[in-house]
Amino acid sequence: MRHRRAPSTHRRRAGYLFCLPGMAFLALFLAYPLLYNIWTSVHDVELSSLLGGAERFNGLENYRAVVDDAAFWHSVRLSLIFTIGSLVLQFILGFALALLFVRPFPLNGLLRSLLLVAWLLPPVVSGTLFRWLLDAESGAYNALLRAVGLGSLSHDWLTDPSTSLAGVVFANIWVGVPFNMLLLLVGLHTIDPQLYEAAAIDGAGAWQRLRRITLPLMRPVSVTVLLLGLIYTFKVFDLIFVMTGGGPVDATRVLSLYVYEVFFKFFRFGQGAAAGLLLLVVPLLTGVWYVRRLRREEPAGGSA
Repeated sequence: MRHRRAPSTHRRRAGYLFCLPGMAFLALFLAYPLLYNIWTSVHDVELSSLLGGAERFNGLENYRAVVDDAAFWHSVRLSLIFTIGSLVLQFILGFALALLFVRPFPLNGLLRSLLLVAWLLPPVVSGTLFRWLLDAESGAYNALLRAVGLGSLSHDWLTDPSTSLAGVVFANIWVGVPFNMLLLLVGLHTIDPQLYEAAAIDGAGAWQRLRRITLPLMRPVSVTVLLLGLIYTFKVFDLIFVMTGGGPVDATRVLSLYVYEVFFKFFRFGQGAAAGLLLLVVPLLTGVWYVRRLRREEPAGGSA
């Protein structure tokens, strides 16, 4: 018995050793910052205390100050509008492009590769690009409108509070569509073509095949794409910061920019930490729901 257990114990210890680098990385770059952020959120931490003063424990006062701040709820509302608008349009356009590229045609691979450039570019580069494209004086979009005789529609897109949020949503859609297209295209390739052939023989048209076959079979992939998009989009910072800096008149100050300003403009580190933890609520709840959903589906998949 000892000789039988020894190899198993040895392999288990070897497995722990292989896991140590990853566990150390998570502890150093994930667990420690998160725990320190939680500690900061329940203390009165200011710039003077970081320079040598004592931090005073204040319980939930920082959370109460954040929740009572009207600017916080304004940022939450903008984050929801930005996230929902981006997700819906990204998914619809990504699905349409995936349906296009799932069929072979000339230059399919080249066009698909060019679309991926938008996703591969750093957000700072994308933000700078769209800041130039939507500029009132030298922007390419206004120049295009004037070139086709629609100069009356040219607009100061990013400096007008009524259109600045739409401008950053437009830029984020451009960034996110290739990601949606790529994952949805992979899902479409997993559908058995014989299902479409059988449906066509039975007289089902293109719309019926899409509604009865494609959409139901793509539901798991679609949910995954939407949840990943929600987690990423809700915390977008760099793209909006480069394009508008949260302005004009706080018209694009989403929750991530609100946290940044509380931290680095007003130096209220305790309130900034509390706001940062509240920023994690939506992605965290989304992730928990998704994991529980996967666990509920596993027995059904295994029995099938």
